[in-house]
Amino acid sequence: MTQTGLFKREWLERDACAAATAYYFKQWENFDMPFHRHDAVEIMYVISGVCRIEIQRDDLPHAQVELKKGEFVILNGNVLHRLIVEPDSPCRMLNVEFKAGKEPDGAASVKQLAGQDRDLQSLLCVTDPYLVLKDSSEVYHTLKMLVLELDSLSKEPGVMVGLLFHQLFVLIARIYRQSAYNGPQQHDLYMNKCLQFIHHNYDRDIQVKDIAAAVNLNHGYLHRIFRARLGQSITEYLTELRLEKAKMLLRQTDIPAADICEYIGVGSREYFHAWFKKNAGVTPVQYRAGNNARGDNAEKGYFELK
Repeated sequence: MTQTGLFKREWLERDACAAATAYYFKQWENFDMPFHRHDAVEIMYVISGVCRIEIQRDDLPHAQVELKKGEFVILNGNVLHRLIVEPDSPCRMLNVEFKAGKEPDGAASVKQLAGQDRDLQSLLCVTDPYLVLKDSSEVYHTLKMLVLELDSLSKEPGVMVGLLFHQLFVLIARIYRQSAYNGPQQHDLYMNKCLQFIHHNYDRDIQVKDIAAAVNLNHGYLHRIFRARLGQSITEYLTELRLEKAKMLLRQTDIPAADICEYIGVGSREYFHAWFKKNAGVTPVQYRAGNNARGDNAEKGYFELK
């Protein structure tokens, strides 16, 4: 019987790890593949160029999708499909095929991972036989590392292969969840990019205009959707993030209090002292001393400075 969903039910019914059945880089030129199917899930990722994938479904017209650089299709191999690459448009691809393998030895199974990640649970329950998604670079890097790791193994896959498959599944599940948004929910795509930029750059002297430029939005528009989603301004969020990072460094490291400003992107040492006291209610030195004393007197119920 033809499997219509993206993943077989066994992925959620038994503890299994992903087992690679084929994996390769390939430069395609002037290629017209016949329809075929195979008993594995397949990821076809376009590194460069353009290609077309035709998919034949029972009792439905053929589906045809065009893939460009940074886009990929994940499809159930039991569905008839074929690849077409035009003569004047070569296409370089990375393909990985896999199926549910044996129970992992001492590691989490895909089923267990899905039990802890709602996005992955949703991906494993997709009823369509294929998905076309656009990468933000993380999927390609993980796929490439996975293929290189598989190439380096002589017989049995090591722990890194399992970890990379898990990472791949979670990344694809997040992209799938984001791609399902429409209308006002599309704003969450910009929010994700905005938050990533902030968390990657809070140690630098960044401003709202820099964040807006990084996600290609007008800074006033970004400010409105940010406040609508999180209930605070970008500046407030950045201040809160930097304050928590400063507190963590004061509690858990021996970095001189005066130097913490260089780790969180807050001006000069003098400005950091005043900024921290304004937002934390105590100076950096007082905060560190209070938390050290709390650690020494935990059994006495020493209060936490905030």
